[in-house]
Amino acid sequence: MRLERRESVPAWASVAAPLAAVAAALILCALLVAASGAPVLKAFATLFTGGFGSRFAIGETLTRATPLILTGLAAAVAFRAKLWNIGAEGQLYLGALAAVALGSGPLALPAWALLPVVMLGAALAGGLALLGPALLKTRFGVDEVVTTLLLNFIVLLFVSMMLEGPMKDPMAMGWPQSAAMLPEAELPRLVARSRIHAGLLIAVALAGLVWLLKSRTIWGFEMRALGANPRAAAFAGVPVGKVVLRVALLSGGLAGLAGACEVAGRAGYLTLDMSPGYGYSGIVIAMLAQLNPLGVIAAAVMVAGVFVGADAMSRAVGVPNYIADVLVAVSLLCMLTAMLFTRYRLRRG
Repeated sequence: MRLERRESVPAWASVAAPLAAVAAALILCALLVAASGAPVLKAFATLFTGGFGSRFAIGETLTRATPLILTGLAAAVAFRAKLWNIGAEGQLYLGALAAVALGSGPLALPAWALLPVVMLGAALAGGLALLGPALLKTRFGVDEVVTTLLLNFIVLLFVSMMLEGPMKDPMAMGWPQSAAMLPEAELPRLVARSRIHAGLLIAVALAGLVWLLKSRTIWGFEMRALGANPRAAAFAGVPVGKVVLRVALLSGGLAGLAGACEVAGRAGYLTLDMSPGYGYSGIVIAMLAQLNPLGVIAAAVMVAGVFVGADAMSRAVGVPNYIADVLVAVSLLCMLTAMLFTRYRLRRG
């Protein structure tokens, strides 16, 4: 048996691959639910209604989808150019730290200018966090998978140091958290009696802009050429090093904005447990969307619904909500397998 590359990938296969991956992941997780002794159909029905079955559930799902859209875009942009950014979690926290540092009172800016400055500062912090690994890759050939992954731990330790030290809120009763954001630096609520905030609009708008950038501009063409074949792109005159650095700034900036939206739209301050792994989930979302910026929106909402619904499932049938992490991880593995068989076919001999 051998794998033979297909000359072209059928359009129906591109659509069917993520659906088949999610279906396979649900079947595999159903075995785990059954092994725990819980009724499988009731568990999955509760998972769905918990994520999408009420106004409150939809609000929570969209609130959680906001950072996931941005980290999914960060991964999709970088992966399209074959820059393997595994550090979105750290870039998210650096963006959140920068947002809190700028938006909690040190700047004497007009109210209309403070929020844009906070967002730009967070994006810049996230972009600079990925610029270092990108420079190491272009100058010295250092594997960015290693550097971006390890930077996550360094950033988390740095944020912990800041929250225990100079940025610790003296009014937090000893709890390691930052000072609260000023009201002028917070994102407005979109729906009354819900936590949906304007960060959702920012994330959706950025998905559209990234799609336009990728498909309608010279920069996007250079990114896609680099991702298709770096040597051929260099031979054709694409400035490979500059493209990698631009992609790094864009990808890291999107992840940094995810952190800013969390502190400016949902929490109002920064703690070390702010993100339950949004940066890592962004990788799964990007792969489920097949690196399509618009597909990232749908994939992020689905993953957010799973996380929110898992809490309801845990209360209803006693299955631990960690099943959501398992489901997302299995979805990634199934998606990678599905993508393999959309690009290759099995041959005998």
